[in-house]
Amino acid sequence: MTTTGAGAGAAIEDRVFAALANATRREVLRLLREEGPQPVQALADHFDMRRPSLSEHLKVLREAGLVSEQRSGRQRIYRLEAAPLAEVQDWLHPYERFWRQRLRGLGELLDRMPDDDRS
Repeated sequence: MTTTGAGAGAAIEDRVFAALANATRREVLRLLREEGPQPVQALADHFDMRRPSLSEHLKVLREAGLVSEQRSGRQRIYRLEAAPLAEVQDWLHPYERFWRQRLRGLGELLDRMPDDDRS
């Protein structure tokens, strides 16, 4: 992911993060990851919403590059596209490293503190 904050790259990043911000869309991605490509109706069966509402969520995921759509007769089959998620992971990696160092430091501090065994 780029760090310019402007331009086409930033717009794509914004779409990916916006898509991931919604719990329904994250659940769609989980379903596609665990169960493989699925038609819209199979995905819709997992949600308590009308199919047009789910179609809007799928549109957001498609525009973010997180899913692809393939027509098979009258059905639309959706498939997970993981490449944008790898970019998110790359972006998050420095923050993960930061928190690991902080927690390690906290653990070391707690290990140095005397136990309070007074009962």
